[in-house]
Amino acid sequence: MTVELISVGTEILLGNIVNTNAAYLAEKLAMLGLSCYHQSVVGDNEERLEDAIRLALDRSDIVILGGGLGPTKDDLTKEVTAKVFGRELQEDAHTRERIQEYFDRLQRKNPITENNWKQAMVPEGAVVVDNHNGTAPGLILEGENGKTAILLPGPPNEMIPMFDRDIAPYLNRLQPEGIYSKMVKVCSVGESRAETMVKDLMEQQSNPTLAPYAKTGEVHFRVTAKAADEESADALMQPMLEELSRRFGKNIYTMDENVTLEEAVILLLKEKGMTLTTAESCTGGLLAGQLMNVPGASAVYEEGYITYSNAAKEKLLGVKHETLEQYGAVSYETASEMAVGAAKAAGADAALSVTGIAGPDGGTKDKPVGLVYVGCCVNGRVRTEEFHFTGNRRKNRDYAVVRALTLLREELL
Repeated sequence: MTVELISVGTEILLGNIVNTNAAYLAEKLAMLGLSCYHQSVVGDNEERLEDAIRLALDRSDIVILGGGLGPTKDDLTKEVTAKVFGRELQEDAHTRERIQEYFDRLQRKNPITENNWKQAMVPEGAVVVDNHNGTAPGLILEGENGKTAILLPGPPNEMIPMFDRDIAPYLNRLQPEGIYSKMVKVCSVGESRAETMVKDLMEQQSNPTLAPYAKTGEVHFRVTAKAADEESADALMQPMLEELSRRFGKNIYTMDENVTLEEAVILLLKEKGMTLTTAESCTGGLLAGQLMNVPGASAVYEEGYITYSNAAKEKLLGVKHETLEQYGAVSYETASEMAVGAAKAAGADAALSVTGIAGPDGGTKDKPVGLVYVGCCVNGRVRTEEFHFTGNRRKNRDYAVVRALTLLREELL
């Protein structure tokens, strides 16, 4: 079964926003075992959008359109798709009620206007998919010729949960056999080494299949099985999952696709009844922010420190003046003292410190851009690691955060 993606919006064509929706949907469709041979972006133009929809329906079984479901005149996706399918628009009472409830919750901060009711108009015979994060419902139009159009809202925080909750199960049901998968997330192992460790499994695969995905400082393995039901798929995948567990051991931090590394670390701290603090220089709060993305992180994290200057490192963390004079702010010794000092200042069981040269300037021959030291203090025991990253400023900082979380996890284990 083939699926085609059409992203709607002039702002995408102009580069005002990055089309992350298409990347997300393409990966999800592949996981569902669906073939996606074409993707396109169309501006807010009725004629060009109609041409794109007709072409997509001519060569694909299902067309997923993202965006253009808003209340303004240039939001044309629903109207043009209805025209292509030969359907009239009619008001959906359920959607109108949900829109009213949405604006009632805003308590007049953003009062409803007449054009908002445009979103309650749906093509005749369409399946309405409730939007739990906005006002534009999703729509499924099934044609008499076996062709289907699926309309999704453009904002990622509306599109992603709608696709995961309702559209993915719908697509899975259309196939003679379901596609089921498990994610194995690995840290502390580089991409090349990780792939080498499973090369034989990938060469022998049939059903289930094994696919690696390189992430920032991590490697994820997706195990996918085709089966009549989830129970049968689990039975097929289990030997592969057990073999991956045998090979990677404690480097696997989760087999839950929705769990992130920072969530795994926070959970580990909770299980051990320990608290955490952070002391950051080159990452400037990025590490703390990553941890704060985890709901309930406040149970283990109370305070942190951003100490860019040497004076701040001395004043807030107790780094010795002599250490900074002799070894410099970017050094093994400073990172170690930052971690110890942060733990003491915060009264925390564990502390992470990061100091380095993120770039693009500031590097020297002895201390080049990308040099980062990460310190980890757990119950008074200190371990500090030196890293050499080769990306731009943003990438270097991102990698530093992942390496810090990985180091803390290793020490907690």
